[in-house]
Amino acid sequence: MKIIIKNLFKMKYIKYLFLILFTVSCEVDLDETPPFLDDTMYSDPQSAQGARDGLYQALTTYNTQERRIFVVNGHSGLLTTGKGGNRLNSADNSTLFKLDAGYHGDVSALWGGLYQAISRTNSAIINTPTVASPSTDDEKTLNDVAGHAYLVRAWSYFSLVRLWGEIPLWLELPSSGNTSKALSTQVEVYSQIVSDAKMASELLNGAAGTGYPKQYAANMLLAKVYMTMATNSSLGTGTWQMAYDEAKKVYGQYSLVADYGSLFTSTTENTSESIFELQISETATNSQMGRNFSPWKWKKGFHFGWLRVNAFFHDYHAKTYGVEDKRYASTYLSSYSRADNGKPVKVYPGNPGRGRFGAAHPYLFKFAEKNTSHAAQFNSQNIIMYRYADLLLMLAEISNELGNGEAMTYLQPVLDRAGVTARPEYSEGKAAFRDAIMDEYKFELLGEGEDAHNNRRRGYQYFLDNTITPHNSSIGTKVWKGNKKYAADRDMIYETDETKIMKLKIPISELNTNDLID
Repeated sequence: MKIIIKNLFKMKYIKYLFLILFTVSCEVDLDETPPFLDDTMYSDPQSAQGARDGLYQALTTYNTQERRIFVVNGHSGLLTTGKGGNRLNSADNSTLFKLDAGYHGDVSALWGGLYQAISRTNSAIINTPTVASPSTDDEKTLNDVAGHAYLVRAWSYFSLVRLWGEIPLWLELPSSGNTSKALSTQVEVYSQIVSDAKMASELLNGAAGTGYPKQYAANMLLAKVYMTMATNSSLGTGTWQMAYDEAKKVYGQYSLVADYGSLFTSTTENTSESIFELQISETATNSQMGRNFSPWKWKKGFHFGWLRVNAFFHDYHAKTYGVEDKRYASTYLSSYSRADNGKPVKVYPGNPGRGRFGAAHPYLFKFAEKNTSHAAQFNSQNIIMYRYADLLLMLAEISNELGNGEAMTYLQPVLDRAGVTARPEYSEGKAAFRDAIMDEYKFELLGEGEDAHNNRRRGYQYFLDNTITPHNSSIGTKVWKGNKKYAADRDMIYETDETKIMKLKIPISELNTNDLID
């Protein structure tokens, strides 16, 4: 198969031609059908590029995109949901969003989706020929394809181990005599992630062009891994200095866009701030993010409004920086006119009374379809996985821990774009800076996929003290007159049991089919 892209800037039409051709069905997590198991395709540069696009298509399936965003946001301690009805005791609010997911359907589906992506990467890694010093265009292309496979596998395993802890570590293709895999320790998984990310950094060379991650995405991933290890030595060898060295490789290669809100539209994509971005096309029907996460009646059709920001966290952000924070309008939505009849819709804080659960929390606006006349099920807004503002916050946090005097150098541009003044805590010593920067991740990146990890990265006690307890302590008993703002019938009490809130349960489907897991 030979597919020639003549104009990479026409990616919205062309980039997922590969994906249409290479989409496969998956009966079980690691059971891929051809062409991904056809080893001959990886020796031809053009067909190998099609397989490369299939790797990223695996990250845009419903399980690995929409369900991933739903699960990681639900697992963060910062959001609520209207899925299953606007009620506190819905199946999702009373489990996943309460931080007690148990055996949850979306969690199980995400597990399967990530392992399907890993299956594709294993095939590419095993079969794509690479050379130490590529000199021809074909050699550069094949090295780059392998680099993408290593990057996607590292990203997928990093997602899995952070959510579940000990997991099966598949590095080969399944066969008739190899269909089960025992759990690997977290140290073993993290070691593999480091190895894969290093290989991705070495092999990625930019041959794929616009819209594809370069080697710097692997460096950023490595920095995140080393930061996690630096705060939990039981995960392996990683230090703040190692994190700094990797993050500095990315520093200066990208730049912040001027308008924060432009990051979350379908008209401004693959910007100078984007380090790793999934390419979405309405024509390719590879995303229902706008359907699932557009507020109710915000657009003409398909508006489920499944993600709400917990009112307590909204108020904490507003109290810290004020609604003048330029990130505010692109993050929260609480007042708008219905797209079908123009009537007003108001939820908290647009409706300050919070008289019922359905109106008690603002919508998360980032993933909403911005065109209110849009009535289709699918939309075209790209999904940014890693962006430069996150990298700058990472460098600020790392520098604070190293005490190298550089922290504000990295933090200030993020604050300047937001139009806010640095909090006093940023000049009150290492511990105060640490707490403030962990908040800054929430304000800057809320809902984008890192909250669940960032909130837990410093361990159970930090998560308890800085996310769960402040929230739980705010909730009081409903009074007939003069209701407490955070009332018990409109705000869930988060679980506090370490065994429940830090890791998700391995899905029953895996336990039932994997003979090597008890």
